[in-house]
Amino acid sequence: MGTRTVSFSARSGARTQGALELPLGRPAASAVLVSCFACLGESPGPARLAHALVSRGFAVLRLDFTARDGGGHPDTVPSVAAVVDAAAWLSAEGFPPPRLMVGHSLGGTAAAVAVARLPEVAALALVNAPAGGSGLLARLTPAEQAAGEGELHLGPGRLRLGHDFLAAIAEARVSEALSGFPGAVLVLHAPADRYVGLESARKLVASARRPASLVMLDGADHFLSRERDASFAADVLGPWAVREVAPVAEREAPLPSGVVEVREAGQGRFAQDIRAGLHRLRADEPLSLGGLDTGPTPYGLLAAALGACTSMTLRLYAERKGWPLERVSVRLSHDKVHAKDCAECEQRDGKVDRLERVIRLEGPLTDAQRERLLHIADLCPVHRSLSSMEVEVRTRMAEST
Repeated sequence: MGTRTVSFSARSGARTQGALELPLGRPAASAVLVSCFACLGESPGPARLAHALVSRGFAVLRLDFTARDGGGHPDTVPSVAAVVDAAAWLSAEGFPPPRLMVGHSLGGTAAAVAVARLPEVAALALVNAPAGGSGLLARLTPAEQAAGEGELHLGPGRLRLGHDFLAAIAEARVSEALSGFPGAVLVLHAPADRYVGLESARKLVASARRPASLVMLDGADHFLSRERDASFAADVLGPWAVREVAPVAEREAPLPSGVVEVREAGQGRFAQDIRAGLHRLRADEPLSLGGLDTGPTPYGLLAAALGACTSMTLRLYAERKGWPLERVSVRLSHDKVHAKDCAECEQRDGKVDRLERVIRLEGPLTDAQRERLLHIADLCPVHRSLSSMEVEVRTRMAEST
């Protein structure tokens, strides 16, 4: 997976900039994500939504309509045409025609109108999007209201509202576009959104030609500024997009059994995308170490491997014995300890790795059965690999392509 800045000319002559994010291998489908996240600065929203799609095989072109206060201009002039031009650029560059549009805030309103001009789009997802532009005029200064255009301030950022854009996203235009759109519609909305009321979400759902899905982002703000809210929205968007647009598993051949592929994600310093069979994972480092915390650390994955292997091994053993084991859970932690403090360690100098494993066994087991299962945990294959000194890692350079 990688991210790069792209620029293309709109039919109006304006220059549009965006960020293109690509999956591992050939994209199974393309999507355009139009938002107003930039005015908040470090919102996790755009990264989480994009990764939910990229990790499932989508090429994602991200545009943002807003600029931050204190200088600078938006990279993309707010317009429905910019959304349509972004979709056309993807096709012209050889990517699969965009089948999915995702829009946040006024980016969502613009995307809703744009689908009427994009017959290849099969699904539309809207996040905290107003059902039209009329209510936005009330947020402008009296002079701007009289002029019918001006700068809308969203949190610490701003967005230029011009006559043409407001006319293009009028509520009647949005309703007309959605009522004629034959694809699937997903509306994600925060009931506590201070900029866009819940009534907008209800209007968008009511206007959709097909029954639309409405998901409440309880506790979230307009910008999905909290990690848990952005992650929840992404967890909803990703599987929905695959179901409605691109079943990646049917389009991309899995890696051979036992083969794992890891590539830099192009987000932050450390994020890595992992592919194993049909499965896609993410590894990263926490914010405190300079990462983006978009996935577990490498040591976290190592501990997870031991925990999963332990649980599987105990389940198989209990089934073979016919013991009433109802559920297994394993909690692990990794640490570096001084070798002199490790009673089982042969090495006596420096530090060694220690994985602490706490096993919970549920069910009417006897004390003897529990003791036996605790012993069996040490015999799981991953535990034995970690405990042995016979793990060999061979490294070679890949052939040039």
